[in-house]
Amino acid sequence: MVLLGHDTVAVHHTGPSRRTLLLALASAAAVLATGAWVLVDRHHDRPPWAEDVAYESGFLQGNRVRQYDHTGQEVKDLLAGGCARLHAEGWGGRKASYDPGLWVAGCLDGAVGRPASRQGLFH
Repeated sequence: MVLLGHDTVAVHHTGPSRRTLLLALASAAAVLATGAWVLVDRHHDRPPWAEDVAYESGFLQGNRVRQYDHTGQEVKDLLAGGCARLHAEGWGGRKASYDPGLWVAGCLDGAVGRPASRQGLFH
């Protein structure tokens, strides 16, 4: 809308130029890609939180056995070395291979029925 007495409307763009904006976006993308490459190169197939994954996997295994054991015999077996035997037989799978000791500890915690000790943001 043109005001009376004004024949032109001046529009000024006060932000960065398109070239500067595109260079900044390209630089940010390069930094993110480099960071992702370094993270993958450092950890390979093992996730950075592998210890938590191993504990949680064992905890879930022990907890499932406890929940579905109506007689209590399987829980007694787990507590008497069954968790280590399960790990040796390969029941933990790839997640248990991240940290076998934590997988067994999680299995024992789940079998006893205690809350997961390595759960949450700070542990």
